[in-house]
Amino acid sequence: MNYSLFINYFKTLNCKILENEPMFKHTSFKIGGPADLFAEVYSLESLKKILTFLNKEKIKYFLIGNGSNLLVDDKGYRGIILNLKGDFEKIKIENDILECGAGAKLVSACKLALSHSMSGLEFAYGIPGSCGGAVFMNAGAYGGEMKDVVLKVICVDKNGSLHSFSNKECKFSYRNSIFKSQNFIITSIFIKLYKDNYEKIKAKMDDLMLRRKTKQPLEYPSAGSFFKRPKKGYASALIEECGLKGLQIGGAAVSQKHAGFIVNLGGATFEDVKKLQLEVTSQVAKKTNIKLEPEVVEI
Repeated sequence: MNYSLFINYFKTLNCKILENEPMFKHTSFKIGGPADLFAEVYSLESLKKILTFLNKEKIKYFLIGNGSNLLVDDKGYRGIILNLKGDFEKIKIENDILECGAGAKLVSACKLALSHSMSGLEFAYGIPGSCGGAVFMNAGAYGGEMKDVVLKVICVDKNGSLHSFSNKECKFSYRNSIFKSQNFIITSIFIKLYKDNYEKIKAKMDDLMLRRKTKQPLEYPSAGSFFKRPKKGYASALIEECGLKGLQIGGAAVSQKHAGFIVNLGGATFEDVKKLQLEVTSQVAKKTNIKLEPEVVEI
């Protein structure tokens, strides 16, 4: 497709556009071929205009956050990748409400909450995604999920119109929300917190970060927990029970440290990961009669 018209239009807006941008630069897995176009969008008004234009011209697009839960094909992405920056990275606290732009890092939101001695978001400390991505997939860890703290979500539709969703309207469930099935882009999130002791909050955050560093293979590129938690048991335990810890195909391997992670040992390709995923799911299904489903988003 000839994107010259779109590129020229982009130059009039508050954004940055790159052609044939390698996606491995924008994912924690460090895997992925070139996107036709990669656009960093810095303001809500620019996003509204871009979405209206894309809808009118019927151009395929995909929004990414911090790329921490994403597996991109080595062939790349035929269309436009949108990434929210600038205004979308702002976070602030007023009274007991934490307002986060969708592009802000979840870790930054946790640190700001701590600096104001506000509790409720400690479980999210160390989750490597963006605030928008965390809401999109209802991210969670150590007994907490985004559904527990989200008060309201603001988003924009493909026609550039703004919408507000209450917690209930978000239809949160395990690693899921209404935003996975509806064509909305999250722009900001309002999180309800409560005042507590600074040292108590910090101690909990430090403890959870230590647990992550001790138990998770943070030394290798990955997309976090690769599989969803099945209805019975835990994916990591099932994979380990089946003797698959350390199983390697090409540059991809089941982590020796945490069997729920597929890691990039160096030079792993999309096909390496997919073949390893298929081998793990087929062996687990054969030995336990439980079908594992990926938590990672694939494009």
